[in-house]
Amino acid sequence: MIIKAVKRRGSLEEGTEVIRLFNGFYEGIPDLVLDRYGHALVVFDHSDGAFSQEFVREIANWALTAVEGLDCVLLKQRQHPDEEHRKGILIAGELLPDSVVELGIRYALNLRMNQDASFYPDTRELSQWLLAHAAGKRVLNTFAYTGSLGVAAGAGGAARVVQTDLNRKFLRLARRSWELNGLDSGSCETLAGDFFRVVGRLRRAEQLYDILILDPPFFSATKAGRVDLQAGMTRLINKVRPLAAHDSTLVVINNALFLSGAAFKAELDRLCQSEYLSFEEIIPIPPEITGYPETIVDNPPADPTPFNHPTKIALLHVFRKDERW
Repeated sequence: MIIKAVKRRGSLEEGTEVIRLFNGFYEGIPDLVLDRYGHALVVFDHSDGAFSQEFVREIANWALTAVEGLDCVLLKQRQHPDEEHRKGILIAGELLPDSVVELGIRYALNLRMNQDASFYPDTRELSQWLLAHAAGKRVLNTFAYTGSLGVAAGAGGAARVVQTDLNRKFLRLARRSWELNGLDSGSCETLAGDFFRVVGRLRRAEQLYDILILDPPFFSATKAGRVDLQAGMTRLINKVRPLAAHDSTLVVINNALFLSGAAFKAELDRLCQSEYLSFEEIIPIPPEITGYPETIVDNPPADPTPFNHPTKIALLHVFRKDERW
């Protein structure tokens, strides 16, 4: 299964060093995901101890000989009681990459910063859209994590990018990515803080943006508010809408695995019954993230249609009654 899936992906595209080589949830080995970040293979073990060390090392040894350019392997065990194992243990090679290129943009990387890899490969098509549409725009990236989407907007010529996240550590990596691409330091601002409080502060300051990115985690709760993507995103959308300039774009991302695409689209359609909000388009997820027709053997828990993946990305067109921009 793994060999077939990796062969189907083929070699890396020019200007991109990140690719999902195998998604076991859909391609036959549940709880196992293999992602390539430059010269490193990251093995994500989501199981509760189902995979033996021998099995994992067999995968690592095969990949190092079969996949050109790999020289190290990091194993991240999501369910391990030891935090160091959740962050990742180097099982082959000596040096992990500290940056990676996607679509010609260089991103700072810390593969052991937390249980994720500090960079998500599933938003590549959205990054491509930002490269093509951000020139001269004011961009707000909420729940920014390590800021890859904001950096893509900056690389696309955005006039101003504001990146906000609760975690300062993530935003430091976002600033490093900005620097790696030689972008104007004066055109980017990072704001560490709770989403609800930061958005409220920006609203009181009468800030307006041409592109707003809303990419919340599946669930979180702070003293200021609660995020629950399964229960719906309407409240979050309505929180950021006052920051949208007239004739602007709101990028909405929902990665709730058990929320069907039809249910999410219906929620957006209800919002778009207003004359001030309209549905614009769906941004697809790259096919290697889920797999291909000839490699997929399992389906996601909820049908993502009309989206092509449980990570559902939609663009909404925002109008203002006062036409302020």
